Amino acid sequence: MIDVALLSVIRRWHFREGMPIREITRRTGLSRNTVRKYLASGVVEPRYPDRRSPSKLDDYELTLTSWLFRESRRHRKQRKTARQLHSDLVQLGYTGSYDRVAAFARAWRAEQQDAKKTAASRTYVPLAFAPGEAFQFDWSEDYALINGVNTKLQIAHFKLSHSRAFFLRAYLLQSHEMLFDAHYHAFQAFGGVPERGIYDNMKTAVDRVGRGKQRAVNKRFTAMVSHYLFEAEFCNPAAGWEKGQIEKGVLDARRRIWQGAPAFKTLADLNRRTGRCRGLENRTAFPAARHQLPEPAGGGTQTRALTDTAGLEAGD
Repeated sequence: MIDVALLSVIRRWHFREGMPIREITRRTGLSRNTVRKYLASGVVEPRYPDRRSPSKLDDYELTLTSWLFRESRRHRKQRKTARQLHSDLVQLGYTGSYDRVAAFARAWRAEQQDAKKTAASRTYVPLAFAPGEAFQFDWSEDYALINGVNTKLQIAHFKLSHSRAFFLRAYLLQSHEMLFDAHYHAFQAFGGVPERGIYDNMKTAVDRVGRGKQRAVNKRFTAMVSHYLFEAEFCNPAAGWEKGQIEKGVLDARRRIWQGAPAFKTLADLNRRTGRCRGLENRTAFPAARHQLPEPAGGGTQTRALTDTAGLEAGD
């Protein structure tokens, strides 16, 4: 069975890296017809009927897990074997096989070993990025005067890791629809899609944070990633320094753009102005990359900051 995460990888390998179907089938173990069918259909979120094969061990999983944890803390010579644990479960009413208990124990121990290795490994955060390699994303809360009302806004921030070019778009909520719309407009403005995106563990992307880098990624978010053919990476919890460029970009935007911003008639009017704040990029970009900033989508020249409102209407 192919899931949305595997399909995202397959689409990226084929459409972005040009990997042939034969090599994809070798790496994934899937048949060529299966890979060819999903690539030709354009589907980014495969759907299967819900089904579940009940196991006699289901009612005893919590008990067996607690026993395995207890045994892991004992000396090696004092630990019970899987067969002894099976006998203990039988006394509680378990009628399943020993093989099912042994398989569960092996899987649990392997998961514990992986968790230990992940915790012991050192985190490497690159400071230099190749052109088109990555972008960083974050949300912020700021205020602006819209139609005479001081309105709290949810600002989507994008920043290209190589050139430091940035893009802002304001919304009233942080829903999936707003998140996907922000990505669409950002990639249009940048003129392309980087190879990977760096995020924190926002609820619209991550359903559950596991040990280390293990994440239960939201299916709708994974479908969007598969559509745009980039790879999503998530920072460790409470480790904002792993995406320090966008963290600083949020602070810079608050001081340079939102504090003292003019009044707007509508939210659409505000987004038209923020989308044209390209004069700030020349002053805030990394010095070695200033000459590599992307041009505005559709051509045109660099424009002024949001607070410099003179002459903007003539170019709308």
